[in-house]
Amino acid sequence: MVAEALPLRSSPVVREWMKHWPLLVGFAVLAIPTVITLGQESWSRESGAHGPIVLATGAWLISRQTKSFRDLARPSSRLLTGVLLLAGLLLGVIGHAFDFVTFQAAGLYGVGLAMLYSVFGLPALLKNWFPLFYLGFCIPPPRWVIDQVTAPLKQFVSSVATGVLHAAGLPISREGVTIQVGAYQLLVEDACSGMNSLIGLTAISLFYIYLLRGASVRYAGVLTLLVIPIAIVGNILRIMVLILLTNYFGDQVAQGFAHFTAGIFLFGVSLLLVFLADNLLGRLLPKSWRASA
Repeated sequence: MVAEALPLRSSPVVREWMKHWPLLVGFAVLAIPTVITLGQESWSRESGAHGPIVLATGAWLISRQTKSFRDLARPSSRLLTGVLLLAGLLLGVIGHAFDFVTFQAAGLYGVGLAMLYSVFGLPALLKNWFPLFYLGFCIPPPRWVIDQVTAPLKQFVSSVATGVLHAAGLPISREGVTIQVGAYQLLVEDACSGMNSLIGLTAISLFYIYLLRGASVRYAGVLTLLVIPIAIVGNILRIMVLILLTNYFGDQVAQGFAHFTAGIFLFGVSLLLVFLADNLLGRLLPKSWRASA
């Protein structure tokens, strides 16, 4: 005899969240246009490709912690709830009015925090801080921040990549972020600077640490510091691969499917290096560093 599947509404998680369905409906009204905008302006680009992954896994983490939220629930301040809601809505309105996706996403994030605070109170949010912090990676940084950070990174990675290949005998020269190899001229773009990989790698690494090690702030901080050089080294290798592809197979090959494939492959290599670093840290650091805060 085959057991009859339990209806979805019998799930404790679903029942818990359905108690607050008016809040969920209001949040959905705000979230849908913001998510559409994020999909069009951020998540469809390499710089924001981690966004949907963070959103899905972050929502799963919060649903997974529903019992913890419920057990730690305490009364909330109506004044603080109102301030948080007003700040989030104001950011969202400004973002929509001026087509500033960072403010739109930050406003939606603020409204979500206000709703969680209103329902569960501050102790529950502090105890389950990681999923809330992790979801903040869905907010794309302002363009001017990316430009300021990537400018020196582009100079550095292009200098190292061309220096190594020149020492290996490749006919290559560099002026700023413009690289001349044979008859081809390449421009190191933001995608190759390391900033995009850094954000995505940091988010995925923190998610991995939380599931495997727990919410240890000190341990997460140490491994995150290691993510920075790993992301930069990965992008140096990426630039070197693209230069070699351009030199030996032409610009059409290097800037076509191979460009995307090299990015995905080297991101995977960087992620494996993060896992290796985690394994080494797990052996070297004392247990007190790996315990949840």
